[in-house]
Amino acid sequence: MTSKGNLYTSYKEGFSKNLEGSFLSDDQGLEITYRELDSETAKLANGLKELGLSEGDRVTVQVSKCIEMVYLYLACVRSNIIFHPLNSAYKEKELSYFLEDAKPSMFISNQETISSIAELNLEHNINNLFTLNDDGSGDFSSIATNDSNFVTVDCEQEDIAALLYSSGTTGQPKGIMLSHGNIASNAKTLVKTWGFEQSDCLLHALPIYHVHGLFVALGCVLMSGSRLKWHDSFKAEEVLNSIPDCTVMMGVPTYYTRLLKHDALDSKLTEKMRLFISGSAPLLDETFNEFNQRTNHLILERYGMTETNMNTSNPLKGARKAGTVGLPLDDVEVVVVDEENNLLSQGEIGNLQVKGPNVFKGYWGLPEKTKEDFSEDGFFNTGDKGVIDEDGYISIIGRSKDMIISGGLNVYPKEIESLIDKIEGVQESAVIGLNDEDLGEKVVAIIVSSEELTLDEKEVIAEIKNQLAGFKVPKEVKFIKQLPRNAMGKVQKNILRDTFS
Repeated sequence: MTSKGNLYTSYKEGFSKNLEGSFLSDDQGLEITYRELDSETAKLANGLKELGLSEGDRVTVQVSKCIEMVYLYLACVRSNIIFHPLNSAYKEKELSYFLEDAKPSMFISNQETISSIAELNLEHNINNLFTLNDDGSGDFSSIATNDSNFVTVDCEQEDIAALLYSSGTTGQPKGIMLSHGNIASNAKTLVKTWGFEQSDCLLHALPIYHVHGLFVALGCVLMSGSRLKWHDSFKAEEVLNSIPDCTVMMGVPTYYTRLLKHDALDSKLTEKMRLFISGSAPLLDETFNEFNQRTNHLILERYGMTETNMNTSNPLKGARKAGTVGLPLDDVEVVVVDEENNLLSQGEIGNLQVKGPNVFKGYWGLPEKTKEDFSEDGFFNTGDKGVIDEDGYISIIGRSKDMIISGGLNVYPKEIESLIDKIEGVQESAVIGLNDEDLGEKVVAIIVSSEELTLDEKEVIAEIKNQLAGFKVPKEVKFIKQLPRNAMGKVQKNILRDTFS
């Protein structure tokens, strides 16, 4: 007996028609079929059972991107065990927080990390510790049995499949509970929205401790029975070499800006590609336009977050508007409301809220915070400021926490950044609020300028002061070599505020 509620059942419905076909290949000669994928995940699932793990237990994983992590993720799903991936960059103090909060029954990491948390393990009382090093060594392989037969656990769609934590750019990270149904419904919708077919090959250079690489990219492939071109990390030269063999690429804006630095990127190289997708951070109009000029491809920008998977997408067929994240997905409702939760009209900036089967179950161990972030009618408050245009396309104006209140007036950084980014010589910008005795917060622009042109503060202010109300014009302009970003390419404005305060 299998469970219709289990995410793995949904995945297998997609790939079962291609069991002997390729699931994954890389440049080092690795080739994995769907039958092998099914077999390896069964062996691991049996191993988890023999170790005494049961439904609802957590398995925490902090390793470099590797196929073993994919196997483990799917083995956990099949077993109705909660998969908890972590960025390999987290240090001991951060790791201790996650282990204490998630209370896993198993922790897998490299030998150095496992050794360094020996004392922590006494504190956190983790029964099962296994090693998986960057070179593939370690005792992780001992978990698997030789039994490739495993009956996928019967569970409900509402059962938790994965636990992912917010970035923690403000306050302590919160555990985000994603159910089997959340992940399955979104993957099915995206396969339809982006036209995935068995003949597709997805270029996968994203990390897999994050929604983007784990649930969106991997989910679209599994649900369609298509295949992956696997990269352990993003290296522009290697990705360029893989593009002719692929039909779809998912990436963050940084990937596309780095590809544009190479002359090899042109329309001939990309002639077999049917779709380039970008998300996790705003895509500059400049990047969108230059990529189109070089390749004849319009990058498709979409919008999602850890709590919701994907919410919106520019259309596969139809106008892709630069600077927007497109239209709501078929099964997702998106509204813009004011601070009193009243619906706003088209063109009005407000709080972006979403509702649909993709929206998470709540925060791990934080029922009050969960209740706080949902409206009475079941909409999740994303924390983003947005606006909907006359065609229904949505633009993200900025994060609520990034909103600047200067002299009692609301200032949305994205609006100013969009103007600054158009100034000749500006590569990218970030606008932040810093404490000011008179205004409460003053508007400050942080700019990365090109090496060819020298800009100064007065020039920048002069360029935009006629386009913005006076209270929005930056009071100061700072120049730096690069903006600090997290692993998914999002600008870390908290670091900028700390640096310049």
